[in-house]
Amino acid sequence: MDGLMMHRPLLQSGLLDYAADSFPAAEVVSRRVEGDIHRQGYARTRARAVQLSFALEEMGIGAGDRVATLAWNGYRHLELYYGVPNIGAICHTINPRLSAEQLIFIAHHAGDKVLFLDLTFLPAVEKLKDHLPKMHYVLMTDRDHMPDNSLDALCYEDLLAGRPTDRDWPEFPETTASGLCYTSGTTGDPKGTLYSHRSNVLHALSIAASLSPDLGPQPRILPVVPLFHVNAWGLPFAGPLIGASLIMPGPNLDGASLWQLCEDEGVESAWGVPTIWQGLFAEIRKRGAKPAALRHIVVGGSAMPRSLTEGFEKLGIDVNHAWGMTETSPLGSHGSLPVDKRDLPFDRRMALKATQGRRVFGVDLKIVDEDGRRLPHDGDAMGELFVRGNTVASGYFDNETASRKVIDEDGWFGTGDIASISADGYLTLRDRAKDLIKSGGEWISSIDVENLAIAHPKIAQCAVIAMPHPKWGERPLLVVKPEDDADRPTLDEIRDLLAPHLASWQFPDDLVFVEDMPLTATGKISKLTLRERFGDHVPPEVTPD
Repeated sequence: MDGLMMHRPLLQSGLLDYAADSFPAAEVVSRRVEGDIHRQGYARTRARAVQLSFALEEMGIGAGDRVATLAWNGYRHLELYYGVPNIGAICHTINPRLSAEQLIFIAHHAGDKVLFLDLTFLPAVEKLKDHLPKMHYVLMTDRDHMPDNSLDALCYEDLLAGRPTDRDWPEFPETTASGLCYTSGTTGDPKGTLYSHRSNVLHALSIAASLSPDLGPQPRILPVVPLFHVNAWGLPFAGPLIGASLIMPGPNLDGASLWQLCEDEGVESAWGVPTIWQGLFAEIRKRGAKPAALRHIVVGGSAMPRSLTEGFEKLGIDVNHAWGMTETSPLGSHGSLPVDKRDLPFDRRMALKATQGRRVFGVDLKIVDEDGRRLPHDGDAMGELFVRGNTVASGYFDNETASRKVIDEDGWFGTGDIASISADGYLTLRDRAKDLIKSGGEWISSIDVENLAIAHPKIAQCAVIAMPHPKWGERPLLVVKPEDDADRPTLDEIRDLLAPHLASWQFPDDLVFVEDMPLTATGKISKLTLRERFGDHVPPEVTPD
């Protein structure tokens, strides 16, 4: 027997409508490419998204059409997040840090009909235009800043001008596709994750349920994580739902710029990858103070070094270590501590914060061995992490071959991460399967070595990769960007640092230095690039104990 409740579709339009009605004091603050600060509330954001939707329909955009963006975090990009999917079209966010070859592939594979781009990216798109599909171009600026260009591009503000600012949004099934984001940093062609209205609304509700106790009422949140990658970790949808003010940083993501924006705008919570927080923490040390209102950060994308977590915590900034993927919308786990853990001694709390936390509502986790057998959640067993849930991809857009490889016979998604899960539900990522180092039949976690080595005061950034060894098969190679090139750490110093925590056979056999650490399109250290560069590195004659 079915219940007698109305069945209303879960559509993203409802999130923005709710914010416009319920949170008049919340604002979207944007540091614009044009050089100034722009402010508007959610009611104004909704009105402009309505104008955009009418413009898109006049351009011939309809249900299922892909509308691409190549833009920084800002109010116009947020308007596209709603104006496009609210008419049944699909918002395809393109990562500008991808290679030209990948950008061309993605635009063709997606079948984009319109590309909205910030002024920053005009020169790059003009160079690629002959290789891109035939489509409309729209420069996201006003008439006063509209440059000469070879794209025959339209002006964003001209598109909106004079159009109605209110409408009843169209209704369609909640399973309708709403967003498209391609993976990066993988081998082979990028693969597209196709989100639905239902999945994004449920993901927003999950964020609200998991993080609201830490975020507080109507927080001021800085999404350093870009809108062009995996829905800015869901903030364009969760922010309006909880009435948060969103402080959009634009293109300037260095430590000094973020410190000043946090200070000027009273940012309480900031979200981004570890490399961002390394830059901000260095700026805090330089200035001798944290931004006054900052009390909470969310970190994801890769493992946060424990030493950095402890540094922020000692400043009174709560670190929430989350985990997720493009294919999980992305939040799969969160590091908000339950009440019974918040009064633990500092070291025990930091040990919990070094994990990836507990699963969010609606996401199930399991770990399996090489034969696909389920392993216990006892904190010791390690296996490949599989996930399932209403916000987890069931396959890739227009790519049956890749889809078959990631879904097991029971419908779970294989993440490629090696993990353990404790009896009380704490997820710990041990490594990416491809980053584990197999030495003499034993596995070495590159993450474990990195998280300990980064605590050395002479190391700014580091990564551990495998190098071939004639006796042991593989051995760890530590790649270091030093704090001061004139005062580099020695291998013996690093081994002394690791000695209380690791067995001697887990120590790196050699150490190499780089001027700059290569990063992926999403700000993670690119081990793929490091393996290409140092894959043939010859280890020293010394063999491990």
